[in-house]
Amino acid sequence: MFFDNRKYRTVQTATLVENTDSVFCDDALLEQVQQQTFAYFWDFAHPHCGAIRERNSESFKDVITSGGTGFGIMTILVGVERKWISKYDARQRIVQVLDFLLSCETFHGAYAHWYNAYTAETIPFSKKDTGADLVETSFLIMGLLTVRQYFIADKIIVEKINSIWHKVEWAKFTRGKDVLYWHESKTGKQNINLKIEGYNEALITYVLAASSPQYAISRNVYDNGWARNGDIRNGKSFFGTTLPLGPDLGGPMFFTHYSFLGLDPRGLQDAYADYGTQNIAQTKINHAYCAANPKNYKGYSERCWGLSACDSGKRYRPHSPEKDNGTICPSAAIASMPYFPEASVKALKYFYYELGDRLWGEYGFYDGFNLSRKWFADSYLAINQAPIILMIENYRSGLLWDLFMSCEEVKAGLKKLGFK
Repeated sequence: MFFDNRKYRTVQTATLVENTDSVFCDDALLEQVQQQTFAYFWDFAHPHCGAIRERNSESFKDVITSGGTGFGIMTILVGVERKWISKYDARQRIVQVLDFLLSCETFHGAYAHWYNAYTAETIPFSKKDTGADLVETSFLIMGLLTVRQYFIADKIIVEKINSIWHKVEWAKFTRGKDVLYWHESKTGKQNINLKIEGYNEALITYVLAASSPQYAISRNVYDNGWARNGDIRNGKSFFGTTLPLGPDLGGPMFFTHYSFLGLDPRGLQDAYADYGTQNIAQTKINHAYCAANPKNYKGYSERCWGLSACDSGKRYRPHSPEKDNGTICPSAAIASMPYFPEASVKALKYFYYELGDRLWGEYGFYDGFNLSRKWFADSYLAINQAPIILMIENYRSGLLWDLFMSCEEVKAGLKKLGFK
């Protein structure tokens, strides 16, 4: 059985069920999961501005996420290529979103984490986080540049996107030091002195900061700030796999997803790592940890794995091998398909065929579940739903990787930072 698009009734499909190991089955299932998840970004986009809601709860109904909107407009390109929507409709929606973004309150060109869908005013992310969020801005710009490359012959879209991209004053966020800072408050006061240091989800922030036509950072900021003068390296072995960068056991899986929705890690190397190797290693360690199940949580196995940030009971929290409470995030395993396709497909089939009556809903897989507590989320988050669509597509066609990496500014920025 599987669950029909945007309906909760079960539908008999002998081909999919009886031939679960066939190539046809895998391709059809990938299409089904991508298309149903796409409804979050197309049907559930805010009707007033077309931008993407943070999550599907009543209290967030008018809360727009900047990073999630960047991810969301990338999914529109998949929708066109997969013929779920027309290119004309896609263009209309993208222009609507761009006009909203151009009206948003910004801080040295950088965007806040959240906005009101009607007024385009900043909604504080926390008591101190009231202004710019440079990492969320980089997720947004990555999406915009990917869309620009797809619509490169469309003068209106290109001009609107370049207007947003060129105004971000990346170098301003160094505060005169060899590191980027994550935030700036609405008043301009530095209430949160959080450095953007590796290794985490923010590699794309440094790549775009180095790629900026007007406000670029130097390589020193990358080497001394992001790479921490080489302290970014790990080099230890976990479950028989050497991890080049980052915390022991690899951290949450979104490290391998967010920056790499557009940034192609295949063969991408700098002075510190090969990023294809890095992402494969973190994925295999995450999978091996769940299969070994050292804390004896119910359900963990070679088919049921994936630790990342997601809803976990009453709140959203990060999960990793070092911060594990028994909660699995479907996006963690599924969006890792380019890195470890055998394990990702097995997980997808398990989530879909074995847990689908509790884990599958209107916009695809819910955000998380914990079999030890017999708990299943009923929530969707933009930043977890988008990687499902986009990384499956990168596995199937390389679409988003090809588009983003075709940006001349990005090529120049990568070269400046010593990438090859």
